[in-house]
Amino acid sequence: MVDFVVRFLRPADWAEPVMVYTWTPGSGGDQGNWPGVPMAADPDAPGWYRLRLTGAPSLHLLFHDNRGRQTPDLERDRDGWFSLQAGWTDVPLDAALSPSSLESPIAPHSTPTAVQLEPRPLQDRLDFREETIYFLLTTRFYDGDPSNNFFCRDRIQFDDQGNAVDPHWRGDFKGLIQRLDYICDLGFTAIWITPPIENRSGLDYHGYHGYDWTRIDPRLESPDASYQDLIDAAHAKGIKIIQDVVINHSCQYGIRGKVHIDHLPIKYYVAQGSEQGRENHGPYQGNLGNYAWPNRDDIDNPVAPGWYRECHERDPEGIEPLVDPKTGETVPKSGYNPGRFFGIDADDLDPEWYHQDGFICGGDWESAHPLQQRHMAGDCIDLATERQNVKDYIIGSVNKLLDLGVDALRIDTVKHIERSNLLEYVNAWKDHKPDLFVFGENLVKGYGWGDLGGGDNGPSEIRPWWYTRLGDDPCDPVSGGDSGFPQLDFGLFSTFRDTVSKGTYAGTGQILSMDWIYGDVTQLVTFLQNHDVGPDNDFKYRFKGDQWMAAAAYNLIWTARGIPCLYFGEEIEFMKGAPQDVEGEKDTLDTTGRAYFGDHLTDERIAETQAHPIYRHIRRLNLIRRAVPALQKARMTQVNEWGSGMSFVRDLMEEGSYAVIGLAIGSGQQLSVSGVRPGVYRDAITGAEQHCDGNLHFPVKANSAGIWVLNGPGKIGEDEVYLR
Repeated sequence: MVDFVVRFLRPADWAEPVMVYTWTPGSGGDQGNWPGVPMAADPDAPGWYRLRLTGAPSLHLLFHDNRGRQTPDLERDRDGWFSLQAGWTDVPLDAALSPSSLESPIAPHSTPTAVQLEPRPLQDRLDFREETIYFLLTTRFYDGDPSNNFFCRDRIQFDDQGNAVDPHWRGDFKGLIQRLDYICDLGFTAIWITPPIENRSGLDYHGYHGYDWTRIDPRLESPDASYQDLIDAAHAKGIKIIQDVVINHSCQYGIRGKVHIDHLPIKYYVAQGSEQGRENHGPYQGNLGNYAWPNRDDIDNPVAPGWYRECHERDPEGIEPLVDPKTGETVPKSGYNPGRFFGIDADDLDPEWYHQDGFICGGDWESAHPLQQRHMAGDCIDLATERQNVKDYIIGSVNKLLDLGVDALRIDTVKHIERSNLLEYVNAWKDHKPDLFVFGENLVKGYGWGDLGGGDNGPSEIRPWWYTRLGDDPCDPVSGGDSGFPQLDFGLFSTFRDTVSKGTYAGTGQILSMDWIYGDVTQLVTFLQNHDVGPDNDFKYRFKGDQWMAAAAYNLIWTARGIPCLYFGEEIEFMKGAPQDVEGEKDTLDTTGRAYFGDHLTDERIAETQAHPIYRHIRRLNLIRRAVPALQKARMTQVNEWGSGMSFVRDLMEEGSYAVIGLAIGSGQQLSVSGVRPGVYRDAITGAEQHCDGNLHFPVKANSAGIWVLNGPGKIGEDEVYLR
């Protein structure tokens, strides 16, 4: 047993008497003697308090005033003097160090903890739950090379003078490289880009109309900014690259070098009432063939029929008579069947590569077989994904992109492929690149519980949870284990229409109570909106709620289980309330949520962008989540919601991290959370600190959060409008 004296310099705003609470190492601070023993004023040292301690070879202790003010956890094994300014010393401090010079360690706006914004090195981040994701349409983000800009033939925007403006293919890899620091400053550690492979369709800027999985679309690259350059530049800044992959379908023109879909060259198309050579559509002068190619054709497929390849090599004006081998009619011809140029005949598709069951319609969208066997749209032609030649082509092509350094994959249109078939692809890529993170998009506008109920009119076999599991019982998720294929969390997203979009958390607990249905709920990717949907009554607009509602939504997304994902522009409420995609017949991209974002990232405007309240809010949330492992990896327990607030626990004590979360929406809340681990908690938002005996009580301001971390670092980041 040791016997020593400790002295403490009481800050001027502390109550009296000063107390000492002690415990022995390894006890977790729970000795049952809170609030401890009062100290006596030291008659020989004004302002100082002293106490003789007896205990183990060393003691853990903290000083407090029994009114909420206390020091961090301390340890001592000999006589010592402790002050908040100087820490421990073995001799008395200089007389100039007076109590009046000290501030309370729980001041509401204490100095932010020095937590580094930079993430850990890439090689140390093997668990993707440590990341947060910034999702962007590369072609709409930032234009670094105007020479590769390209207008699609559909939805061209014209100015008042009739000039074509806002090329659909505008952003590029060079622009993204130039603005990686912007994404770093915002605090994201992974970028999800839309499919970069070569595309073909009338509106293919987004990348979901694949034509050649083995080539990167040249409209994204520059001589000094290839896909490899982007990956290398991102990695140099500690950012991972997530590549979007389409397995379900190709464009309506086939796959270069593999399969051709029968149609006529577009340069021979003439609209009703017009004649060849008179087309006046922005850069598409004369005809609608690809204006960037000398031959004015859209594809260069070596497996196309001989007559097609001959036309491809000549006649850019599209004026030489061409006999349609299917009908015997001659083009160009005014008003000739547009389907022969832009459409397909499902019966004529090559069964080695495509399904031949027609197009999805009506109730097909909630029925597994037609959903997985029919074509989604006229420019999304359903591949026969179960055939070995299709598997070999797509798996092999993506493997080569993984070899470039791609860190993770997002799989498009998951429910359009039967689970076991899709897992063949996913597991093949994981075998090729161990530790690869792969997640899927299974769009649901509802809870997505399938045969488990909840008002869902679709079967489990097409719902997100089904793809995260291996069992075959649609009413029993735990009939099979984790598939290793997490999904975008459309269930949680769908609740936002009726919760945060209305300024409440009421009902959120219901969806969280079903977390058990997923293989690993902590790997779901959570979001407020994306390029297709937003949380409004029609699920099709960018978030249109008040700014404080968005902030409250982000507070939940960044503290709940799952991996947060932000859609580009959300950080400044970009195109707020706009439709996510073109709606009306004459809509152009500038009127949608896919408008060009780069104007906000210019050197002249980027400071203004970074000053936006939501930008600063997201930045701090990223910083806090990165500093608290429990926020990254733990499941949620003790979930409680009451409309204006929520509380829950994130318990990752196996890694030494534990946090108690309180959220308030619309109005400030006074929260009480019982049954938590005892010890010293510090709030990452305010810096406040308190000892907890199993019951934690704290206030949260409106639309803010309390993130009380057991033995945590204290305040992280600076106060801003919504976290204070």
